[in-house]
Amino acid sequence: VFVVIMMLSDAVWASAVGLLLFIVASLTDMLDGKIARKYGLVTDFGKFMDPLADKFMVIGAMFVILYRSLASPTPDKLFSNVFFWAFMIVIFRELAVTSMRMVVNNTDGIVIAAGWLGKVKTCVQILFILTAIIEPMFSYDFLGGHVASYVTMAAMAVMTLWSGIVYFKGYWKYINPSV
Repeated sequence: VFVVIMMLSDAVWASAVGLLLFIVASLTDMLDGKIARKYGLVTDFGKFMDPLADKFMVIGAMFVILYRSLASPTPDKLFSNVFFWAFMIVIFRELAVTSMRMVVNNTDGIVIAAGWLGKVKTCVQILFILTAIIEPMFSYDFLGGHVASYVTMAAMAVMTLWSGIVYFKGYWKYINPSV
């Protein structure tokens, strides 16, 4: 629903509704995890699917942001180019970590739950998405009106790389037993 609303129009109303939907989705995702932990409803299926659902939510939102940036009547080429590369970091990290989790699960039966660093990474990604949706609603000229987006994008890229490296270092022994 978020993607459809955001793709319907580049008007402020679509951004506002999309923003609200994304906030609700992010908060319900957080609440779902808290409720599962509080009431002992954590399952291996949930440990695997919750981070996967987060990835779909984040990557879908980033596709919309990139599309809207490129399809704008006055596209900001610098923002689009910088965001494209940050988005590639996110996509490759998510594919790599998800693939590693599947291999480890299929070979050793170990379900790799999201660690604290992965949760922080997801929060920073969500912060970037919220910033990238909100910022264009306001008009100012400094750096094409994307100052906060650049800052949160940089934080997102760093956290995405850092958490990916930590996951690989921690679970490489299951992929390459000779290590």
